[in-house]
Amino acid sequence: MAKPNSRPTLIKYCKRALGAPVVEINVDDDQVDDRIDEALQFYQEYHTDAIERVYLKHQITAQNITDGKAGTGITISDNGITEITKVFNLSDAAGSSANMFNFDYQMRLNDLHNINYSSGLLDYAMTRMHYEMWEMLADDDNKQFEFKRHRNTIVIFMDWDEVAVGDFLVFQAYKILDPDSHTEVYNDYYLKRYATALIKQQWGINLIKFEGMVMPGGVTFNGRQIFDDAREEIEKLTEEARLNWEMPIDFYTG
Repeated sequence: MAKPNSRPTLIKYCKRALGAPVVEINVDDDQVDDRIDEALQFYQEYHTDAIERVYLKHQITAQNITDGKAGTGITISDNGITEITKVFNLSDAAGSSANMFNFDYQMRLNDLHNINYSSGLLDYAMTRMHYEMWEMLADDDNKQFEFKRHRNTIVIFMDWDEVAVGDFLVFQAYKILDPDSHTEVYNDYYLKRYATALIKQQWGINLIKFEGMVMPGGVTFNGRQIFDDAREEIEKLTEEARLNWEMPIDFYTG
């Protein structure tokens, strides 16, 4: 069996799964394209295999600072971003190594030699956990933000006087895998089943208007049964995706 590795081969796979070429699939090509688009959109929204975690950097410009103070967002240069989960602290890199009053600097200066012993390593790990918890509760310098997906912009709520032109922002984000670049997406087991069910449902919708019509040779259309079967398959696949594959909600995002 040929493995789908493109949009056309996925369409052929779905039609074969429905009985083609033995059975004529009464669905227009444009309708098939629409259902494939719908399947990909659902897959990318609710299946973890359709996205990947990435880190994006953005060098701050004078216009960014002006817009930030005005509450206007920064445009993300990379398309396909579905979610931004963290804006990294600008002082993390420089602060810990250059600022002698920084907590990390003092911790390493005074305690690093103790981790040569097992108890010292445990103390170090526990202290780090305590410090990270304190940071989260105190909200130290973690950036609060709002990602506007359909505008592809991020609004960061912070004191923009603390940054300078040329500094970098680093975003932890999730990006949709481009199926045309990562062709193995088209062979995903779930996507193949979901796309087939959507085309089957469209087939049933098309045939319902001929319900009860008797064709030459006594053949009748049973579009309602095809539609009902497809709807049941779609409901099961939707539940499977939401329960097993959807990304968990991050209550600390933004």
